[in-house]
Amino acid sequence: IRLVEDAQAAKAPVQRLVDQVSSVFVPVVIGIALLTFAGWWWMGAGLETAIIRAVAVLVIACPCALGLATPTAIMAGTGVAAKFGILIKDAEALELAHRVDTVAFDKTGTLTVGRPRLLALLPAPDADEAQALRLAASLQSGSEHPLARAVLAAAREQGVAIGAVQDAHAVPGQGSEGVVDGVRVQVGSARWMREQGVDLKPFDAAAGMQQAQGATISILSVQPDAAQPPQALALLAFGDEPKPEARAAIERLQAAGVRTVMISGDNRGAAEAMARRLGLRPEEGEVLAEVLPGDKAEAVRALKQGVPSPRPLHTVAMVGDGVNDAPALAAADVGMAMGSGTDVAMHAAGITLMRGDVGLVAAALDVSHRTVAKIRQ
Repeated sequence: IRLVEDAQAAKAPVQRLVDQVSSVFVPVVIGIALLTFAGWWWMGAGLETAIIRAVAVLVIACPCALGLATPTAIMAGTGVAAKFGILIKDAEALELAHRVDTVAFDKTGTLTVGRPRLLALLPAPDADEAQALRLAASLQSGSEHPLARAVLAAAREQGVAIGAVQDAHAVPGQGSEGVVDGVRVQVGSARWMREQGVDLKPFDAAAGMQQAQGATISILSVQPDAAQPPQALALLAFGDEPKPEARAAIERLQAAGVRTVMISGDNRGAAEAMARRLGLRPEEGEVLAEVLPGDKAEAVRALKQGVPSPRPLHTVAMVGDGVNDAPALAAADVGMAMGSGTDVAMHAAGITLMRGDVGLVAAALDVSHRTVAKIRQ
């Protein structure tokens, strides 16, 4: 909540087109009216006649069309968008979207289906696979995280009994930990495990192979004795599938000259493998991997700045669905939330794609182009 509030407070209000025109138009009209008054009065027409002529200029030149064009066009644009499942709650987002030149996508649940499966559980040489799955499932039994649900589903399929867990809690962006059968258990990213002093060398080859195939890697570790560092017990490999329409949606944006970027908390190997399936080019900087949840908003700001430029060079739209995407949605020039995602994501975004279809991103930008063109016309 704090990150969302900070990002919203830092967003500069969009200078509306009407204000830009009026800042020149109104002073010019007033000046002409004053000249009209002065001219008729100097020609001897009398004070009353001169005032009437000046008021006539003001009445005829009154920018009624300017005042009506913007709200009318926005009303029409939002109505058309709503018919296609694009809900626009922020008129500024509709006006600004026509300038978007970079679209950043969250990976899980936005570009992918968001229902990962446990593809493999590889135990350490002296560990039992069923026991490792039991510990992992017991720890994850109270979690709503997609990877946790995948572990629980695998445990149910294999008939593994789930034990009681104590002192369980999540470590944001890293994993979760708790006590199962009197033993402290952790499940999380390889980076987090290394920070805990866990030796991952026995899993290096397997991890590299799984990541090359696009799998997301987690490590299960146990710590029987508080005086000793945790020990790696198993490697868990998860797989998710891209949404059927995702690649076509990205190609449509690229064809329109819009840069597309994927932001993921996944390890680089898995993120880049998924990106290539979606038509993104990691070698051209179109993949930002291993981004912690709290750093997504900063990643969006970096895309806006065109680092290392000191001022914004790009107009960035962020597309996401989760709680941890909300700060990034608020930090972007245009936030687009998936209607199948969380409430906080939809609250932070100016545009909601009700069907959860990323193909609607290009449609939303097109509606903005047409709306702004009509205002200018």
